[in-house]
Amino acid sequence: MQIIIVGCGKVGSTIAEQLSAEGHDIVIVDTDESVVKALATRLDIMGLTGNGATHTILVEAGVEDADLLIAVTESDELNLLCCMVGKKAGAEHTIARVRNPEYSQDIGFMKKELGLAMTINPEYAASTEMARLLRFPSAIEIDTFGRGRVELLEYKIVEDNILVGKSLIDVGRNIKSDILICAVERGEEVIIPNGSFVIQSGDIISVVASTENARDFFKKVGCSNTEVKDTMIVGGGTIAYYLANQLIPLGIKVKIVEKSHERCEELSAMLPKAVIIHGDAADKDVLLEEGIENCSSFVSLTGIDEENAFLSLYAKSVSNAKIVTKINRIAFDEIIEKFDLGSMIYPKHITAEYIVRYVRGLQNSVGSNNVEALYKIIHGKAEALEFYIKEDSEMTGATLEALPIKEGVLLACIIRNGKVMIPNGKSTLQKNDSVIIITRITGMQNLEDILK
Repeated sequence: MQIIIVGCGKVGSTIAEQLSAEGHDIVIVDTDESVVKALATRLDIMGLTGNGATHTILVEAGVEDADLLIAVTESDELNLLCCMVGKKAGAEHTIARVRNPEYSQDIGFMKKELGLAMTINPEYAASTEMARLLRFPSAIEIDTFGRGRVELLEYKIVEDNILVGKSLIDVGRNIKSDILICAVERGEEVIIPNGSFVIQSGDIISVVASTENARDFFKKVGCSNTEVKDTMIVGGGTIAYYLANQLIPLGIKVKIVEKSHERCEELSAMLPKAVIIHGDAADKDVLLEEGIENCSSFVSLTGIDEENAFLSLYAKSVSNAKIVTKINRIAFDEIIEKFDLGSMIYPKHITAEYIVRYVRGLQNSVGSNNVEALYKIIHGKAEALEFYIKEDSEMTGATLEALPIKEGVLLACIIRNGKVMIPNGKSTLQKNDSVIIITRITGMQNLEDILK
């Protein structure tokens, strides 16, 4: 597909990298010439310096033949203007990043009137992910499929866990929960396991199950699945506002520590049910005074990755809180992942997943098996995809054991008439099924791609 990306900041560069890796023709546009040159050279894509909201620059970028225009500059208004001009100039589909909470109630109106295919709010998406984790604190990461009916949870196996030393066959016999351990991260290795695979201490397992069965499984293996009662958030930015807005209605007490007095006043007005503390969280005495030792969850949301990492490590050392850490700079992935920072949230990754999912769905809109959901799992080393089977094909009716499925691919779940099923070799696929696939092979466009 021909795709134009306006804005080469953290989100724009991540989207460009993901879509370029998917094999699309990318043109990036930004007002900063040095940024454009560096990114275009690194990804071997076309770059253009200029204002992406002007007709002249968009025409030069090839908007008349563009399948998709993505505007992700720092300005919501500029993004909306860019999409409006791009749509008028011939772009087939347009996507705008809109972050300001003041616009949240008007998104439906904007999409309709400006012809937007989609709006993206990285901060809101990140806060939704965090809220989900705080509702299920045993998990490192949680993704949902089938309109919330199915969950994919990552969970770290500690030394005294009852699963240590057990094969997956043993787990199935002894635990008796309708779940599937579909992927395992062991050190640098990602494994799609079979029944003889033996779980070890330190493994990070990915579990597919319905919401009810997931809770039953974690209870049986001795993990608390009770949502947190309170949370301490360090950093009072947009994500903190969105997160507090999602947690307070659930009855979770929210305390936000922010060093800007002006921002504290704004948050006090916007979040009257939250406790807003004016203080510098880099001073551990402030955190101790505000009760970090007794809080049930701790979320570090400052604008500096290093500060977030150290805050999370400190919280882990003085409390038993569920830890959530926001990370922005992907360049530090390999180092940061060696620390135990609890659940790490990458707003850029979440946004890129949304975009890639939309693009794959767009490509398959005339096909029989559309991508309904896409998640990068295990730090981007594998993918979890949901396909919807619109029509009968060579795959429907045949048992799974009779299908020549590629190595490194696991058919993890079937949703049929609202019922969640963990499949076995005798299971079959049918028209109108939703199918969840776990794979180390990236870039799958269609369900048939899982076959040899």
